[in-house]
Amino acid sequence: MWQLRSSVRHYDWGHESIIPELLGLEADGTPWAELWLGAHPDEPSLLPDGRGLDAAIAADPDGLLGEPVRRRFGDRLPFLMKVLAAGSPLSLQAHPTKAQAEAGFAAEEEAGVPREDPTRTYKDANHKPEILCALTPVEALCGFRPVEESLHCLAKLQLPELKPTIAALARGGLKVAVPQLLALSGRRRQSLVAAVAERAAASVAASDPEFINTYRWAARLAEKYPGDPGVVISLMCNHLTLQPGEAVFLPAGNLHAYLAGSGVELMANSDNVLRGGLTPKHIDLAALVEVLDFTDGKVPVLRPVLGPGGLRYPVPIDDFDLTRVQLDAQPGELTTPGPQILLCVERTAVLESGGEQVTLQPGGAAFVPAGRTVHVSGPAVLFRATTALL
Repeated sequence: MWQLRSSVRHYDWGHESIIPELLGLEADGTPWAELWLGAHPDEPSLLPDGRGLDAAIAADPDGLLGEPVRRRFGDRLPFLMKVLAAGSPLSLQAHPTKAQAEAGFAAEEEAGVPREDPTRTYKDANHKPEILCALTPVEALCGFRPVEESLHCLAKLQLPELKPTIAALARGGLKVAVPQLLALSGRRRQSLVAAVAERAAASVAASDPEFINTYRWAARLAEKYPGDPGVVISLMCNHLTLQPGEAVFLPAGNLHAYLAGSGVELMANSDNVLRGGLTPKHIDLAALVEVLDFTDGKVPVLRPVLGPGGLRYPVPIDDFDLTRVQLDAQPGELTTPGPQILLCVERTAVLESGGEQVTLQPGGAAFVPAGRTVHVSGPAVLFRATTALL
């Protein structure tokens, strides 16, 4: 069992205070976006002896991962845990399936595209389904809302500039309307987004409750990203608000963007992101359209169920499993056949295993090898990441 030293990524959309406050640090005016906890080769957590967790696993995969995890996922930790804090919206994005990631990564490797190249699409050969459990209220765009609802949302703005999009959506559905928007020329994008932003802001100012959050965010996004077709696409996405303790699961192909708030994020061990808008970064339109799931409908909010050790958030994959553990002063027990990462988010947790003891303050985390039983006490709140293999 090792206490982990993990890195923070400072993206422009990060929040200035949420992660520093979690870590007990002074905010320094820079955006703190993601705290990475795991063994991704681009940003592995470090062990007390300075080794990366990825290197430790490579040296002893049987001992740290266990035979079932090695057989299913190979000699790597199959999940990546993060604390995400959004001070402003993330890009509109989707993630590939495993097969799409393998093919895309192999093609770019063969073409000799450097992995650090900003135009590169696939950073690794893995899929990236993910779950986000809210620590604070979280607003997000998640998947495409029912087409009939999108048609009403667009038509309600009464803009001649939107008629081609409405016609495409009515005639061919999302699979026609969304690529058409993404392929617009710069001049047409600018005029369309400006008109949508102005009319959306007017609707909000008039206090019309129908689609008010959707329109409010469209106007805000247009201020930050003028001329970005993602503003119009956001009108066709479900607007989701998570309260602390609620979660959302995002499978491959789901178009989404976290708009505000913070949460514990758990995903397959990948950094593959295909962007579709609301970003100055590279957009690979052909690759994005290939991976997008154009299925429409509401995205369910996940509420936990009682499971071993705490409140578990069930997901339909076996790469990862997330549990929220509420500890009191009486010791409890956490055990699983696979490896675990334990993250403290409130107060102080004491972990004991095999004669070793680790004390975790908020923001602190520990890695527990496969099959190890951990005795835990608080009072504290932990999140446990492991696999769903039993």
